[in-house]
Amino acid sequence: MDIALGGGMTRGGLHEIFAATMMDEPSAAAFTITLALRASNEKPIVWVRQDFVGLEMGEVYAPGLNELGLSPDRLILVQARDGPDVLRAAEEAARCSSVGAVVVEPWGNPKTLNLVATRRLSLASMRSEVPLLMMRAGGAPIPSAATTRWNVGAAHSTCLEAEAPGNPAFTVSLLRDRSSAPGRKWVVEWDRDRRVFKDISSAPSTTLSGGMVSLPVSRLPEARAGTG
Repeated sequence: MDIALGGGMTRGGLHEIFAATMMDEPSAAAFTITLALRASNEKPIVWVRQDFVGLEMGEVYAPGLNELGLSPDRLILVQARDGPDVLRAAEEAARCSSVGAVVVEPWGNPKTLNLVATRRLSLASMRSEVPLLMMRAGGAPIPSAATTRWNVGAAHSTCLEAEAPGNPAFTVSLLRDRSSAPGRKWVVEWDRDRRVFKDISSAPSTTLSGGMVSLPVSRLPEARAGTG
């Protein structure tokens, strides 16, 4: 991915992350957090979130962040009432050079999220060199000043020893990049301890079985007909 991006994602700039489907929103959130972790250099991470996102997608879960490698005491969580407040708070945070990364999460496509607003966010990030990662929960792509645009979905993780659940894995598609051709796709795995992504696009499948448990004879589908 770094090679495709000409050395990696630029620190100073706005990057948009979309979920492949509504069910992939948690994966998109996890991928965004891992990017913020790689960019933050142990500095605090600011997460600006619209209140409605919590109602629709669930609130931030501290043990889950810890599993990804982000200690909750490094997170500054800002909850904003609506789209304009989210963008205003994100711009203020992006201007602060003592911040490691800013995650901004509006809901849907607010009217204030337009080309002018994203250009302001991008300029604030460029001046401070604080990466600004925008999760577009429930949103659709629109014209913006984003340097890159990503589409993220869940992928099968590679099981560990004794068939233990593996590391978080994602399907990642590059929808837009100013410095190279878009349309590329990878399957990557997140290594929490080393804080790096591993490309597993061509790795052999060693995922855990997803088969159903066999039904007892007394509970075969025929015997349960009509029970609802």
